[in-house]
Amino acid sequence: MMGSGKSTVGRLLSDRTGWPFHDNDALLERATGMSARDLLATRGEKELHAQEGEALGAGLAEPPPLISAAAAGTILDPGLRDGLRNAAVIWLRAPPEVLAQRIGEGDARPWRHGDRRTWLAQTLAEREPLYRQVADLVVDTEGRTSDQVAEEILTWLRRWPAYHEPHE
Repeated sequence: MMGSGKSTVGRLLSDRTGWPFHDNDALLERATGMSARDLLATRGEKELHAQEGEALGAGLAEPPPLISAAAAGTILDPGLRDGLRNAAVIWLRAPPEVLAQRIGEGDARPWRHGDRRTWLAQTLAEREPLYRQVADLVVDTEGRTSDQVAEEILTWLRRWPAYHEPHE
């Protein structure tokens, strides 16, 4: 979910592993010329999710190993969920009130109208079973620094069968 730390932790992991990092929001903006929020406002939720899926597919088409921060809505697409089965999927989990606090006013965030905390709680409740379905590792981020989260993931990744040590 937005505010979970995907971009920050992804960059930290990229720095520590030497693997390329693909942020879904950056890939989406590069492909469409629009931010996720602008895409939602002008073309609607269906098009936003379609473009987020295209961006995730483009990122995952790169040769491994790599780190990809997937947009939260990509979990809604059964085909994308199936495509994640060949990857190490880490769910950065935080409760809605923590996510709402982290995103603040979030002018660039593409949430729907209304109260952020309510929207986050409803959306998380709908998506949580799907996140559980694909996650190989669940990392609770509440009360933890991005460095602590990245270290937990890196420790776990080193045991992942497809892990490649960074080239010096």
